[in-house]
Amino acid sequence: MSDRVEFECNAVVVTVASGQSLLSALREELGLTSVKDGCAPQGQCGCCTVLVDGRPRVACVTPVARVAGRAVTTVEGLDEAVRGDLADAFCATGGSQCGFCTPGIIMRSVPLVAAASGGSVPRAKLDRALAAHLCRCTGWQTIGEAVDRAAQGGSAAADRPGSAEPPERDLQAAARRAELEGGVPQRVDADIPLGAGVFADDTSPRDAGILVAVPAPPDFAGDTVEAVGREWVTGPTLADARRATDKTQGRATTLEPTPPLAAPVSPDGGVALATCFVEPAYLEPDASRCVPGGEPATSLGNGGAFGGKVESLAPMAARELADATGSTVRVVYTREDTVRLGPKRPPVSATARFDGSEILILGTACVTGASTVETIIESLRSAAASVPYDVAVNADWSRSVVPGPPVSASIRATGLAETAVLVEGALDAAGADRRSLVSDDRVGSALLDTVVAGPLEGDGQAALAGASVEIADAGRSIERVRIRVAAGDPLDETVLRSYCIGAAHMALGWVLSEGLAVDPDTGEIHNLTIRSFGVLRARSMPPVDVEILDDPGQPLPAASDAVLAAVAGAAWNAVTRAEGFRPDAFPARDTALARAIRR
Repeated sequence: MSDRVEFECNAVVVTVASGQSLLSALREELGLTSVKDGCAPQGQCGCCTVLVDGRPRVACVTPVARVAGRAVTTVEGLDEAVRGDLADAFCATGGSQCGFCTPGIIMRSVPLVAAASGGSVPRAKLDRALAAHLCRCTGWQTIGEAVDRAAQGGSAAADRPGSAEPPERDLQAAARRAELEGGVPQRVDADIPLGAGVFADDTSPRDAGILVAVPAPPDFAGDTVEAVGREWVTGPTLADARRATDKTQGRATTLEPTPPLAAPVSPDGGVALATCFVEPAYLEPDASRCVPGGEPATSLGNGGAFGGKVESLAPMAARELADATGSTVRVVYTREDTVRLGPKRPPVSATARFDGSEILILGTACVTGASTVETIIESLRSAAASVPYDVAVNADWSRSVVPGPPVSASIRATGLAETAVLVEGALDAAGADRRSLVSDDRVGSALLDTVVAGPLEGDGQAALAGASVEIADAGRSIERVRIRVAAGDPLDETVLRSYCIGAAHMALGWVLSEGLAVDPDTGEIHNLTIRSFGVLRARSMPPVDVEILDDPGQPLPAASDAVLAAVAGAAWNAVTRAEGFRPDAFPARDTALARAIRR
């Protein structure tokens, strides 16, 4: 058998080494880094989708031998007009944020756009196509709008729920809004959907003499190099390093996610809730690179990873390994590494009660290490001041050290979201009239089922945007989510709207479907495949309407955090209406709304 494989790549005949995946050949040998590695070799995220003889195929589970003599197309090889229309459409609708998943979705969209012949892509057909993909940022709706826009030659899709013709845009202002939402700089332009987000591993050289380092698995017994408190396996190429770990591919589990602490007994007229470990599930695995004596590349290439990479080991390891070995080092995580090493949303167990004059919260936060204790407790305590109802919120939080993966207060809306759902649950249980409890109408007290999260006044600190949410449900399904958001000067309504829809997607998942199964004795995570986290797919998302309130004030950060908290509180209340009782644990998978949304 030949040790070389020949095929046509973007209309050029190429020859690569056999015995590898098509993804490895494209990224490692041919340098086509628009093809992303989000979960290889799981074949579950769709980020590495390319066209093989014109048909979409996931490259990470395609042996390169199978494309011998065939035509492979990446975004670089698309017809210039097709590529431009799709990139412009995704930028115009906010269908791409960090841009990591988007090149694969664009490749999946090419046949859909061609078949549409100037019309919209049917929702059912689009949902079937997107079933092979995950997007964590956008909440899917703006992706559908982008595909329709491209199919219709650049106009907005009139029949997609909530769609509208985007206004003329200042992309620098758009990038500023994205940074306010994500917490780190983020580019916004038509190159981003094509994979140009300057991700750390995309820009790492593949030259000879560069060491590639990967985390050693827990039971590894071979040669390692220590750095930042753990061991790393190195090799001359990524394939060599991963092969040397002899790592078992990540697995799913039949175990259901269970809160590490049971829900306490609900007080009279109040509510009780316990939550699970939840994976941030950003699509780009951690990566970095460093030369000896240099500064490591950030693992935050184009977005904030929902706070999950704030304390990533990858940059520190790259620097220490480069200094220890005297070589340039490229650090690359697998999806399994990201799940094992990355921080999770900290579980809580708490009760809340509204007595007519104040809301009382008594809770325990689960932590897995002393370094995170104070920041998590402080985020929970300080969130009480972020509730803009005209009632006092008194929160008493303690801690419980439990076996489990690392947790962090930096995960999106930690503290704020937990407080919001408890407050909303307590108000709902008490039958409180929210209109009478909101004096500032900027956050939409006109909605029938208003849920509000986030302070509207800075009080000497950076103010957090406010949001109100109404969830329209038909008893057994969520029909629509309506959001009103006050963020000061929005800077760019397209970006703000996209972040708000994405936050609604994440909130619904937190309440209804997302969680990790963790061994209560050892703390070992049992589900390591990206599909097993419970992230909602495109077909599961209800339409989301976003109204951005006119506000000439200063731009306020983290509007989407307020939306996440508000949607989560509203969803918990909606489940209660549908079931006739209030579930005391997230995810509430054994409920009608959860079953409907995960259909």
